[in-house]
Amino acid sequence: MGKNMPEKRKTKTTADCRLPGDLNREQLLARFLRVDHAGEYGAVRIYQGQLAVLGDKHPKSAMIRHMKEQEDVHLDRFNNLLNERNVRPTAITPLWHIAGFALGAGTALLGEKAAMACTEAVEEVIDQHYSAQIEQLGDEEKDLAEELEKFRQEEAEHHDLAVENGARETPGYTLLSGMIKLGCRTAIKIAERI
Repeated sequence: MGKNMPEKRKTKTTADCRLPGDLNREQLLARFLRVDHAGEYGAVRIYQGQLAVLGDKHPKSAMIRHMKEQEDVHLDRFNNLLNERNVRPTAITPLWHIAGFALGAGTALLGEKAAMACTEAVEEVIDQHYSAQIEQLGDEEKDLAEELEKFRQEEAEHHDLAVENGARETPGYTLLSGMIKLGCRTAIKIAERI
């Protein structure tokens, strides 16, 4: 190329940096959608569990309902994406149904600050998870990347609300938060594959 010739921009594609044995584009996208659907389903169940314990009259209920309503929108979108792209949900959705509610209810039983610690831990892992997915999506999945970024920002908002509302004041915060983060990361790995 001559000195004055503009450099041709390389188009980034999904699964661009594949190595032999790595998932192809369709497999990678199916994995993303399956795990994101499972995560949003679990998040809805966590907030349902928190609300079931704290009740409608609790001072934090309106905030938790707001977060749940955003998660409902995310879940609805992933339900549609699974159908549009012919991707099956994780086979262990019934486990998420029970585990998500139990995590939400269990932390709420420990008190509102523990419920906030749960929210902070879960949303921190999800923020990182969405960021990694967005980085892997290519130009041909720009619309999906933009949706994931919108959802990621809402998850970050939930995280920040939890911190502002005493998450880190929970007795045993470091242990509780660490266990929840480990559980979330494990759930992500399972949902990606099963």
